[in-house]
Amino acid sequence: MEFKGSAAYEDELFFQNYMKRRHRKDSPNEIIEKPALLKMIGDVSGKDVLDLGCGDASMRRELLQAASYLGVDGSKNMIMRAEQNLSDLENSEVIHSSLESFPFPVENYHLIFSQLALHYLEDFRQICENIYNSLRFGGKFVFSVQHPVITSAFKSSGTKRPDWIVDDYFQIGVRAEPWIGEKVVKYHRTVEEYFMILRNSGFHINELCEATPDRRNFSSEEEYERRNRIPLFLLFSCEKPVCEYNMSIRG
Repeated sequence: MEFKGSAAYEDELFFQNYMKRRHRKDSPNEIIEKPALLKMIGDVSGKDVLDLGCGDASMRRELLQAASYLGVDGSKNMIMRAEQNLSDLENSEVIHSSLESFPFPVENYHLIFSQLALHYLEDFRQICENIYNSLRFGGKFVFSVQHPVITSAFKSSGTKRPDWIVDDYFQIGVRAEPWIGEKVVKYHRTVEEYFMILRNSGFHINELCEATPDRRNFSSEEEYERRNRIPLFLLFSCEKPVCEYNMSIRG
């Protein structure tokens, strides 16, 4: 059986195994991807924030200075865990919805971010257009995905590997990959494809990052050396230009 989107997290065993894996010591999500994402996000003081594919909403704890936080996730299990995590925080809410069907309000957010969720969506172009329209002028869109050298190959063992296969790179499209005992569907895109869709959606791309590992974040020299061999993550920081608003006034 192949799981699409957030469907895998509705399987209780998969969900529990994922949560243990996600928050384990030396998780690359925690010590490689998240520091890079937070650096790109920067100061959120007084900002209205939308978190797409929020999972258990643990990122809200990193963004306490935000004026408001809304998390969206397609998994009921994730939303239940997120509600527990946010129970003591004001101006914090989560909604159970797929990202494709979420009704993006127009020009509502200062910051929209997504953490390792958008490579599960088939139509990246449409989600970028929705995000662009939902940002205020001058607002930021920051996101991370699995690096295309990871998603590229049709062959994947799903286990801890001594070496990586980089193949089929320019064959953009669906990949079914073994992960935590199940098969999950992802969508491979090249770096160029991500860049062009973002630019054609109207975004100004401020920064691209491959999340170079920082030795200070690792407890093991062996793990640090292993993570220096290949990039796991690709991150973009984009902006909805203010000039579009100024041009509309002048017109």
